[in-house]
Amino acid sequence: MSRILITSGPTRQYLDPVRYLTNGSSGRMGAALAAAALDLGHDVLIVSGPVQVDYPKAARRIDVISTEDLLAVCRAEFPRCDGLIGAAAPCDYRPRRVESQKIAKTGQPLELLLVETPDVVATLGAEKRADQWVVGFALETEDPRFRALAKMERKNCDLMVLNGPEAMNAEDNRVEVLARNGQSLAEFKGRKDEVARGILGIIQQQLVGATSDKG
Repeated sequence: MSRILITSGPTRQYLDPVRYLTNGSSGRMGAALAAAALDLGHDVLIVSGPVQVDYPKAARRIDVISTEDLLAVCRAEFPRCDGLIGAAAPCDYRPRRVESQKIAKTGQPLELLLVETPDVVATLGAEKRADQWVVGFALETEDPRFRALAKMERKNCDLMVLNGPEAMNAEDNRVEVLARNGQSLAEFKGRKDEVARGILGIIQQQLVGATSDKG
């Protein structure tokens, strides 16, 4: 049995006290992955941005808001875990300046200066121990496999799950699981709970079993 950290859902980067940048991630994929991991007997910790989805009650859950919050919690929790599944869709940009009061309309265009947020999976991938593993998700719209493989290398992931924008806030998903050597290990299509079981099967075979054998 492994202790698995799963990130899930979107994050929010506030512009002022009421407005924020985010994306359409629903947390459904993270919830399905948590359920599949629990079914295999693993301990599961979910670190989730704001969602309406119901996570499995058997999983421990920590709620966060921003990408910075997500990273801070994951860095604190990951050393006590065997692996990470980075299924969250963190907001990649934040405003350089967050206004303390609601931004009022002026009739003129509003210019926002955005800076990148930290890369959660890349940070944890760089910090993982030899006995830990990291699985990333890549949502791509252009040159998907090339970009997913580049992300896997840059983020030091052991596997990368490639999907597209149609996965956002949807009941279904279509994914391809890629290995470090570029090999396509499997493709899964259907309801997210079915896809999640397929992904966990690959993780069990390629990573959990391999780590147990080393032990």
